[in-house]
Amino acid sequence: MALVAAGGATAQQPPAAQGRPAPGSPPPLVERADTIAVTPVVVPNFWNVERRLERPDAAKLPKELRFVTTDDYPPFNFINSTGALSGFNIDLARAICAELSVTCSFQTASFADVADVVDQGRAEAAIAGLVATPAARATLDFSERYLGTPARFVGRRQETLAKATPEEVASKKVAVVSRTAHEAYLRSFFNEAAIRPYPDLKAAQEAVKAGQVDLLFGDGITLALWLNGTDSGNCCRFVGGPFTESRFFGDGFSVAVKEGNDTLRHAMDFALQRIWEKGVYTDLYLRWFPVGFY
Repeated sequence: MALVAAGGATAQQPPAAQGRPAPGSPPPLVERADTIAVTPVVVPNFWNVERRLERPDAAKLPKELRFVTTDDYPPFNFINSTGALSGFNIDLARAICAELSVTCSFQTASFADVADVVDQGRAEAAIAGLVATPAARATLDFSERYLGTPARFVGRRQETLAKATPEEVASKKVAVVSRTAHEAYLRSFFNEAAIRPYPDLKAAQEAVKAGQVDLLFGDGITLALWLNGTDSGNCCRFVGGPFTESRFFGDGFSVAVKEGNDTLRHAMDFALQRIWEKGVYTDLYLRWFPVGFY
């Protein structure tokens, strides 16, 4: 995964708001060194720009691509103030349809029912923050990921820590939500730090905000939305770079299609890579995530 720095972005709409185990022992800890912190937002790239995917045969694709999603996961998919379905996933799906020269339609379902809607043929694809877990792969096939779910450290704005390495964090008090993958990661790689588990994220956020702890470790997407919202009171900022170990934090979000629909799955991969190459993905990321989580 490459990271591309981008600057000067402002949000056009305000946001609201485990993966498969790897074989063998955990890999060594690596804080991403390729994050370029010279501009406000770093945009991730999950595509190999040197690879050239074959354009799908339009005759083998449906003329209308029916997506299923949820309406309660802002800023990814939600009902906006005008009553319309909106969000990063919705805009990305529309970009996919435009790239494939097909029309788009959307329907919503509860998250628990999204997979069934695709499996039963009531939609061709799902774009709802789905992760390609072994259980999900029993009935669905997945595109390559279009968004990761990195972990990040957050500290108060006066925090002088520049790098979030085990050596630097060893002297710090770190809040984390108890019994989560983030706590397990801290105890595996940052066990010299004073780890302070909290019952929920709200309590952990309030602890770092009040200065009861030095840092908070958690999901980068959720923390980015908190930093960009009013609840944080502009107290804090990201410290160090993202941690992307899939064994702890999952493989990221993908588009799901019915199991065995290789034609549509390959078409999704083609469209997503072209969307990245054309800069459309970057525009959407900057629009919906003014505080980037990479």
